[in-house]
Amino acid sequence: MTRIIAGAAGSLALSVPDAGTRPTSDRVRESLFGALDAAGVVDGARALDLYAGSGALGLEAVSRGAASADLVEKAPRAASVAERNARSVARAVPGASVRVHRAAVDAYLRGSSATFDLVFVDPPYDLTDAELAVTLELLADRLAPDAVVVVERATRSGEPALPPSLTHERSKKYGDTTLWWVRPA
Repeated sequence: MTRIIAGAAGSLALSVPDAGTRPTSDRVRESLFGALDAAGVVDGARALDLYAGSGALGLEAVSRGAASADLVEKAPRAASVAERNARSVARAVPGASVRVHRAAVDAYLRGSSATFDLVFVDPPYDLTDAELAVTLELLADRLAPDAVVVVERATRSGEPALPPSLTHERSKKYGDTTLWWVRPA
């Protein structure tokens, strides 16, 4: 079972798409958000959850005090699940703004003019390094100057290639999963 770990919607169960997604484990999310909270990144942030699946990362941010979350998911069934989860979290966190965008990530980034403080990039493991590089290049223009981007990839994938406008800050390995922290250069 996937759930919101902490904050105003803490312990709220989230639905997960029945196929085609790989939800971030509670253990990884708990560690990630502990680090983000300690760094003061979440409170009041404008969050963006790319390849959102169930929306667990963006919704966890809202539960912990992010001002808003935009969840981007192109798979129709996963987007429907994210919408249901977003409604549940919005009821538990009055005043939070949560939007689900049924779109391909790169198309969303090309069409958006919004800027974000906290971004989660958790693409399917079969997304190529070249495809991820294009996404990160498009994302760079959507970041606030002090934004934090967390890229979740299979450990075997290695460090993602970054455009010159982004810089690698650190990484943390959790078995088969590695989180890469990235910031604007």
